[in-house]
Order: sequence, then C-alpha cells, then structure tokens
Amino acid sequence: MAERSTAAVDVADNSGDEPLTAKADQSTADGVAQNPERDTESDKAQGSGGIEETEKASPPELHSGHKLARRYRLEECVTRLDGFSSWRAVDEKLRRAVGVHILPADHSRARSVLAAARSSALLGDPRFVQVLDAVEENDLVYVVHEWLPDATELTALLAPGPLEVHDAYQMVSQIASAMAAAHREGLAHLRLNPNAVLRTSSGQWRIRGLAVNAALRGISSDTPQRTDTEAIGALLYAALTQRWPYESDAYGLSGLPKGVGLIAPDQVRAGVHRGLSELAMRALANDGATASRHESACTTPEELVKAIGEMPRIRPPEPAYTAPPEYQRTTYQQGTYGRPSPPGATQVLPTPPPPLQSRTGKALKWAVSALLIAALGLGSWQLADALMDQGNKSEDTKQTQTTDGNDKTGDKTKPVKTLAIQGAKEFVAKGDPQHPNDVDKTYDGDKSTYWRTSSFIGGPVLAPYKPGVGIVYDLGSVQDVSAATIGLYYSGDHTTVKLYATNSLSPSSLDSMTQLGTVTTTGTSATVKVTKHVKSRYVLVWLTALPHADSDQYSDAGYKQAITDVKFTG
Repeated sequence: MAERSTAAVDVADNSGDEPLTAKADQSTADGVAQNPERDTESDKAQGSGGIEETEKASPPELHSGHKLARRYRLEECVTRLDGFSSWRAVDEKLRRAVGVHILPADHSRARSVLAAARSSALLGDPRFVQVLDAVEENDLVYVVHEWLPDATELTALLAPGPLEVHDAYQMVSQIASAMAAAHREGLAHLRLNPNAVLRTSSGQWRIRGLAVNAALRGISSDTPQRTDTEAIGALLYAALTQRWPYESDAYGLSGLPKGVGLIAPDQVRAGVHRGLSELAMRALANDGATASRHESACTTPEELVKAIGEMPRIRPPEPAYTAPPEYQRTTYQQGTYGRPSPPGATQVLPTPPPPLQSRTGKALKWAVSALLIAALGLGSWQLADALMDQGNKSEDTKQTQTTDGNDKTGDKTKPVKTLAIQGAKEFVAKGDPQHPNDVDKTYDGDKSTYWRTSSFIGGPVLAPYKPGVGIVYDLGSVQDVSAATIGLYYSGDHTTVKLYATNSLSPSSLDSMTQLGTVTTTGTSATVKVTKHVKSRYVLVWLTALPHADSDQYSDAGYKQAITDVKFTG
C-alpha cells in the first residue's frame, strides 16, 4: 500500500476527506496522485466494514466560482472520488469559509448522505465539526459543514513525532467522550482516523465527518460501537508511537513489522506512558490481541471513557523555569553599608577625614580651585579647536569624495549593481496557481503590466488556505543578492513580502529554501533588504499577507495584490 503523502494531507486539511485521485481532473497541490483503493485498505485495517463498488454516476461539471443556492461559492476542490466531490467554499451571505460535499441526486448514496447529514446536524455537540446545511436542489445533493481555519489534523501533528503524554491523554479523553455522546444518540462515525481528528489553536480536539464520511463511501458496520472504539485505540496508539497499529502503512505513518502481530506501544517506543499504552491495547483488543495486564477489553466508547476515568490523571508538564538575571549590587551596596552585620556585632561607621581648618589648608583649597579653573579653560579651548578641525576635515573629505571617486585616503562605498533576471515562473506551494502566464510582466520594464493574485475572501493572512503565493526568479548564475525592490499595484495595510533563496528548484519547497528577509508595507512598493548573506541563483518573492481591495474589471473585492515590476541588486 502506498504511503500517504503529507503534502496531500495538508490540501485536504479541512475537508474531512482524502485528496484528489489520479482519475480526477484536478490534481493535488503537490502534484501527487493518490491511489483510490488506499482508503479501502485503511478501512479494512480498522474493521470498519466494506466499501461498495465504485458508482457509475459521475458528478456534474463544477468549477471554482460556481454558486450553490446563490449563496455558496465554490473555491477549491479538495476531493473527487466515487462519484462525489468535496470543496472549500465561501458562504457569501455570512461571509465565512465552509466545506461542501456534492454528489448527483440520482447517486445511489444520495439519500443516505442526506439522512446522515441531517442526523448529525441535530446532535449539535460542539466537539464535532457541525453540519450547517443539507440540501437537494437542481439534481444535486450537497452537504455544507464548518471550515476550521485554525485547526490542524492529527496527521500533520504526528508528522514530526509522537505527541507529548499530556496531549495524547487529552486527545483520547475528549475523543472518547464525544463518541460516547454520539452513540447515545444512535450516531456512529465508522471512519474515525487521523484525518478526521483536529486540534484547534485553543487545544480543543474536534471530530469531523460524523456519519457523513461513512455514508459518502457506503461504509457500514454490524458493530458500530466496537468499530469506533477500536478506531480510538488506533488513534491513541499512533499518538504514542508515531506508528499505525496494523501491518499496512496509512495516513503518513509506518505500519508495524510484518509477522510480529499487535505489540504494545511501550514495546514499540521507549518512554511511552505505561497507563496509556495499556489503554490503547484494551481499545484495540481484537482478533486475539490483549492488554499487557488482564483488564477486560473496552468494546464501546462508554467503557473507554470509564477506563480513562479510573486512570491517575495526567497533569500538563510544568513550564520551564527561567532564572531571573543576577542582581548586580551598586557601588554603594558593595561597600560597608550594603553588607549585613554578623549577629551580636556592633556596626562601626567609617570616620570621615577632618576638614582643612588651618591657614595652610585654606591656602591649599584656593590653589586647587585656581588649578581646576585653569584646567577647565584650557580643556574647553582645546575641545573647540579639535571640533573645528574635525569639521574642516569632514568638509574636505566630502568634497574629495564628490570630485574624485578614486581618493585612496577615504572609505569607498561598494558599488551597487542591478542583477539581470533571466527567467521566472510562478511558485505553487499549495492549491491552484494564480496567473502563471503573466509572470514575465513583472520584469519587462513596463510598470503598467503586472502579475496578479486571485481575490481571497479570507485574509489578510493567506494561511492556512495557502502558505503564500509568489514568483521564483532565475538570475542565470549564482549571485550575491543584497536587496529586492518590488512594485505593487494595490496599496493598503498588511502586504507582507518575504524573500527566499535557493540554488536548486528540485525539490521545490519552502523548507529547502533560505529566508533572506521580510517586510510589511502599506504603499505600492516594497524593498526587502537581505539580512542573511547568501549567494544564490534563484530568488523567490513570496506574498504571505495581502491588502483588501475593491472589485475591478479583473477580480471581485477581496484580499489581493499584484506585482508590477521586480528588481534585484547585489
């Protein structure tokens, strides 16, 4: 089974579905086509039931900009599979991002999808991504759900490594409690996997696709509570070990070695919390697998919640203590007055010297005063003379530098040269390109021509919909870049430009590039000064935040920007 692409997971971040398949007419952001049979294997590994044969029905021709109910404008297709498609869209009435699942009304699963969506909407539990609308209209059935821009999939959270113990504990506690509440209302998930579990910026765990994701794929189970409980155990296992608890790789995680069976998490990775390891095994206990001790297996989410409640509570880690800077005593405190006296000792104050009261003392005081006055006068005269000489030298230096650039006695400023641009292309890190055919207009010497971005509803920061948009320029050879000057079409707050350098575009990713500098501007030009000395052939001009602009002949009102001309100096 092919391993799931991490980049593809990011594209499907808020859809609750898999990325586009090789059969789709729109590819994923990183150009990796996914195997449509991979989900079938993953579902079998979880014991969540079989999947019906691929439907013959094909979805109607939909595209970015298409509106449903004259309200939901489709923005980006994130899934096209088994006769349905999933989109990131905009609710123009409430001006917010939403997700939409669409399938033909005559699709064999259309009725079950509508029923599942309406049942899920009635639950109203905030721990689940909410279904906002479920409609049959114009030969289409579509389900509208929340889009969480501040949430991150468990798949992405596990990419760098397993979760911290407290995070894993919070995840399994909240997910188990939510699923127990859903099953009390007769609702099951049946596709509870790392793509369906999200953590918000506030630390809350949420579940998307309750009942709907399974209905879209025709998944059913004779033992829904056992299926969801085992899925929660798999999630906890993955959170503790960064491994999928089956032999097949899935969701960007490596499976267990073949032939060894299901081994406890604390035997897979050192340092795993013993209690959580046993909890995962109790939830996963199936086909002969048992926990390391002799507790009974958890077969329902309610039993799993009870088992979690019987565990000692896992507290969050203590914040790291940072010692305050060492207190520096003043000169006064370092003397006798700043030191505490030992017990029983009498503090003796220093005796000041006697004043000069004799005639000789008075004469000495007048002599010292006269010397001081004379020294001050002499010093003032010398200081004034030195300042006048320095001013004359500065004027002479300026005149010399102006009339003679080859004066070897002064400091020469390193000449600044404009670097020639040999070529350029649009850099796409995620989603669809903007206007790749217009990149040449940014260095054609004509300020009236430009390359422009799309008009985004959400902003000014493009993330998480896109990490940014921009153009990578080819300088022809390795060059020493000192600054970039970018002409902009729209003025306004928030335009943020970042500069990256790389000597190779294979592989082409932001992680492989070196950031040279950044600037935020409100005007129609931006100058990014290089803060890190790097020689490079390719330079990326990257926009991560855009100003809001009104509609024009080319695009609707929204967050957008255009680049008129780019110049690099070295």
